[in-house]
Amino acid sequence: MTANAQAYEGQYQGLKAVWLKSGPYEAAVLPEIGANLIAFRDTERGYAFLREPAADELQGFTERPMVHGIPVLFPPNRFEDGKFPWEGRVLELPVNETDRNNHLHGFLYNIPWQVDGFSADALGARAVFSVKVAEGDAVYARFPFAFTVRLEYTLNGEGLHQRVSVRNDGEGTMPCLLAFHTAVNAPFAPGSSTDDCTFKLTVGERWEMGADGRMLPTKRKLPLTEAEARMRDGTQSPFFESLDNHYTAVPQNGRNRMELTDNRTGVKLVYDVGTGYKQWMIWNDGAKGGYFCPEPQVNLVNAPNIALTAEEKEQAGLFALSPGEVWEETCRLYTIG
Repeated sequence: MTANAQAYEGQYQGLKAVWLKSGPYEAAVLPEIGANLIAFRDTERGYAFLREPAADELQGFTERPMVHGIPVLFPPNRFEDGKFPWEGRVLELPVNETDRNNHLHGFLYNIPWQVDGFSADALGARAVFSVKVAEGDAVYARFPFAFTVRLEYTLNGEGLHQRVSVRNDGEGTMPCLLAFHTAVNAPFAPGSSTDDCTFKLTVGERWEMGADGRMLPTKRKLPLTEAEARMRDGTQSPFFESLDNHYTAVPQNGRNRMELTDNRTGVKLVYDVGTGYKQWMIWNDGAKGGYFCPEPQVNLVNAPNIALTAEEKEQAGLFALSPGEVWEETCRLYTIG
């Protein structure tokens, strides 16, 4: 049972928001900006778990809303020359990372989503958002597949639960390529510093990036360095070096997760992302401190442009949804301690 659960429409720094409140927790989602879950907080302890825009950063956030909160990337990350080969045809995506001549981050993170509903009861507060793409839509003109993405958030005493689904509404197969560019505060507790933070990430091997500087992987996988291996046992700082790396996901004890520990308070933030995410992208903005992005990703970066065998496609998370088929996965953010 959860006391005093609430779900309502309101404002977040002047932007339309759906607020969820339950026990010590509150969360806010911005439906008009990609259904970005922009805030997740423990109000009793003053913890802010996600990077939120300061008042003077708000314009920059609305223009480029991908390094705050939990943006939805579909299709995620980089595609070489904006090319996207699929089922015998080559799609042309806009090149929006011009210095590297890549398409970057897809089409859903900055457009309005529909608010399907929100409610609260003794089990918690919840809200559901969706975006439906069909022929004639602006997204369809750039990514010509008919589909629906549905995003449900539930807040209760066990933290924040996310459920996402992708449904193929078209008549042919479509790729299911999705990630979340989750921006986590490190530290999340007032009075703590970056030196108080260590983290765990369930990674296996690092994908080699091409030598041309375009941040596109080869098919080669590299063993972890000694410093990277410390991520797996939870003893590494999120800022041990500048990170813009792509890793295979290897669950530990059946779970695929990031854990961020504040060693001053003894509190651990757990981001359990589900085993449907075959890859981890991790980015820490040049190791500046303050926040980093552990990004659960279904697929290998640029996977459609890489010659892969059927087995390699499975490992890379590159797969098709048949007409009417649904892919679904869940994540959870919660604290221990």
